[in-house]
Amino acid sequence: MEQRTVDLSGPVHYLDFGGAGRPIVLVHGLGGSSVNWLGVGPRLSKLGRVVAVDLAGHGRTRSLGRSARVSANRALLSRFLAEVAREPAVLIGNSMGGYLSLAQAAAEPATVRALVLVAPASPRPPGMKFDARVTALFAGLMAPFVASLIMRRRARRGPEQSVRDVMALCTVDINRIKPELLQAHVALARERVAYGSVVGRDFIDAARSLVSKLMRTGLYMEMVRRVAAPTLLINGTRDRLVSILSARALAAARPDWKFAELPDIGHVPQLECPDEFLAIVEPWLKPLLA
Repeated sequence: MEQRTVDLSGPVHYLDFGGAGRPIVLVHGLGGSSVNWLGVGPRLSKLGRVVAVDLAGHGRTRSLGRSARVSANRALLSRFLAEVAREPAVLIGNSMGGYLSLAQAAAEPATVRALVLVAPASPRPPGMKFDARVTALFAGLMAPFVASLIMRRRARRGPEQSVRDVMALCTVDINRIKPELLQAHVALARERVAYGSVVGRDFIDAARSLVSKLMRTGLYMEMVRRVAAPTLLINGTRDRLVSILSARALAAARPDWKFAELPDIGHVPQLECPDEFLAIVEPWLKPLLA
């Protein structure tokens, strides 16, 4: 695995896991980074050339005047595919990265060979109960003063505790994450402290734009209908951020997609249960990459 950068109106950092053949591009979620894929990137590289991008305002890709909003990062992903993948790629996207992968496949179908959507950000079905903690967090991020307080509180808790807080929200059991993977996230969080207050502003911009996109259910479902690429949808049954009910509704809208549920797993199965995650992804991808 090597760290690389590409100039896309400013430096964009990505991890190159090596491999040969069809490009496989891993796209992280809100507040995440390429480090989210360390547990599965090496094995996926046996299927093709695997790279994991840091979106603008995330990971080691500093925004540097660029927007961290969803629409801007979709455009960045498109340019990344053109400059780094250079041929139709398999997109594996988690959470916000799942939304971006969907949007890319709908807008530019010639750039996408296949999709693996891992708990993709999606609208809530009518009548679905809200998770109190998740609802409070995103409601706070939508309010300017409260959002600033949330970011300052997170900064005061320090890199290690902040990472543990996020992972506790994203998993059923944080202890399932391998210690070396957790420490890689902490090391990156420490590095990002030097970036200053722009980290918080980028996160808020990305979160608000994502919520805005998900509130437009009709446009979201039209995007889903336009996807022509073979698609695998994966969701944990105990995901607090993207409910299994949302995933089931999405699967019902596209019965031609393959849908897999991971029992007793949360929002980041590639970290919480990498072996089980790969046991679903690898046999589905292999025939498509032959």
